[in-house]
This record gives sequence, C-alpha cells and structure tokens, in this order.
Amino acid sequence: MRCRDAKNFIAAQRDGDLAESDVLALQEHMKLCQECCSLEQRQRSLDTLLNSSAPQTPVKKAHVSTEHIMLAVEQHRQISQQLEDIRQQQQTRVAHLRPVGAATAAIIFFTLGSVPLLLFAVILIQSDLLVKAVSSPLNGIIDMLFISGQYVQTELLWVTRNNLLLSAMAFAFVVMMGVWLRLMRHPQET
Repeated sequence: MRCRDAKNFIAAQRDGDLAESDVLALQEHMKLCQECCSLEQRQRSLDTLLNSSAPQTPVKKAHVSTEHIMLAVEQHRQISQQLEDIRQQQQTRVAHLRPVGAATAAIIFFTLGSVPLLLFAVILIQSDLLVKAVSSPLNGIIDMLFISGQYVQTELLWVTRNNLLLSAMAFAFVVMMGVWLRLMRHPQET
C-alpha cells in the first residue's frame, strides 16, 4: 500500500466508512510506515480534543448518492431550459410588438404634426371665420392680427391656389416624415 492510499484510508476510517479488509491492510502499512502512523495518531488526538470541547450532540453524517446528484443536475437542467424558453418568448413578443410600436409612433407623430398644418389651412381658407370666433375675447389683438393677415393673405392665397406649389409642399412634408421614420428605426434593422 502506498502512503497516499493509506491517508485516504485513515480519513475513511475516521468517518467510519472503511471496510474490514481495508482496516487490516491499513494496520499492516502503519506497522511499516512511521509517517502514516504519526498522521493517524495526530488525527486521533485532534478528534479527542474536538470531542472534549464540543457539546455532546450526535453528529448525523449526510450521505449523498449518485442518484440524488443526478436528480439535482436534471432539475437544474430543466430550470435552465424553462428560463431559456421564457427568454425566447419575451424576444418573440418584442419582435411582434416592434412593428406595431413603430406604426403607432408614426401615426401619432403624423397626427400631431398635421394639427398645426390643419390650423394653418383653416387660417388660410377661412380667416374671417376664425376672426369672428376669437374676436370677442381679444378684440384689440384680433383686429391687429386681422389687418396683418389681410396683407399676408394675398401671398398665401397664391400658395393655396397654385396646385403645383401646394403639391410640392405636401411632397416635402411626406419626404421629411420618411426621413424621420428612417432615422428612428432600431440600429439592428438598418
């Protein structure tokens, strides 16, 4: 027997897990090897010291079988697989919501962007109706705006009556919206 095996046998004997045939082989080795014999004596004295200072409670030794280990490994694998499935589901949901979110944002932006244009068109086309609606609370300011509107109205009428110019402005607005949507895309989609 080699000293390395004897040290393992000493530890197993201390735990009470050494077979009777191995106990005899260990005793034969310790008769010949002084180093292993002194190691075993130090272990016994250390155990005696620990047992005398510790309260006398029975120590229950836990034995873990290969079956328990394999069961724990399988449970860990199942939990990891479930977490991976959840992660995949989340990525799928985000992938499905991304186009909807972009379309919704575009619609909201277009709607909010078109409100000032709509008001501008109402002012151009029905300026006198707007003046009548707002004139009662703000008489002095409205009168001043109305006079300045009369000066600007001739130029604005030229823009609205000229279909080519109006179409060019609408086209420019659509191009600007397209550029904005392109810039707002997610970096991975470009």
